[in-house]
Amino acid sequence: MSTVRRMWRRITAAVVTGSVGALLLGTLTPANAAPADAFEIGNHEMGSQIAKVEGELSTVASKAKALLPQGVTSDGVRAQATVAGIDVASHQGNVDWNHWWGQGKRFAYVKATEATSYTNPYFAQQYNGSYNVGMIRGAYHFAVPNSSSGRAQANYFVDNGGGWSGDGKTLPGALDMEYNPYGNDPCYGMNQAQMGAWIRDFHDTYHARTGRWPVIYTSTSWWNMCVGSAQSFGDTVPLWVARYADSVGSLPNGWNYHTIWQYTSSPLDQNSFNGAYDRLQALANG
Repeated sequence: MSTVRRMWRRITAAVVTGSVGALLLGTLTPANAAPADAFEIGNHEMGSQIAKVEGELSTVASKAKALLPQGVTSDGVRAQATVAGIDVASHQGNVDWNHWWGQGKRFAYVKATEATSYTNPYFAQQYNGSYNVGMIRGAYHFAVPNSSSGRAQANYFVDNGGGWSGDGKTLPGALDMEYNPYGNDPCYGMNQAQMGAWIRDFHDTYHARTGRWPVIYTSTSWWNMCVGSAQSFGDTVPLWVARYADSVGSLPNGWNYHTIWQYTSSPLDQNSFNGAYDRLQALANG
């Protein structure tokens, strides 16, 4: 059993017995969270399980460093610029978009759906609000691969806000792949071939519905454990990698560069686009 799997099972067991429940709630609840009823079963924000398993190690210094260019871009050249952004879910409630624009954030991803049973009740305010303040915005889907097919979840996502339009301010939808919040196996009881096939099913369906390939959000540790080399998406899919430290670190199998780096979850998820603003616009335009 891998180190990450052992860690996951220890955390899950502790949560079930209640021994660390209060600690996790205090650690993972955003400072500007919505009322407690936003935390119902079936609603997990992006990176919540990555922070739980891998730790949230960002600092003031690491957050500043994350906005400096790192690595190469999609053009294969050394990055010269970054663009700051955030991602939100119902946990943030009605977002003050003017505030975040004033903080220099120029793009946002908003949770739309989870599995085939949850839609974000704050989606309209968050998705339209970010657009109206001037940000380039997109939607994301929290995957639950053992609950239904990739095709079913891609269709549910597109039907509930996860589509794409060529207006120059809408990013392709993102698929959030991370540790299982519903059971003891971080890979949802799937082997690498099964998980890779599920993601391929979502990937192909999303493209058929929208004409765009989805962005994939994940951590290197989760991806290499649960997908590995079973499928490679680096030729079509922009990578959004989560790592709460002072560098983007090694990338998941199949990618040579990252497009977005989620570098902290405090006080809410913050991201760095790997390139200048015109490259962000190019991603939106397709």
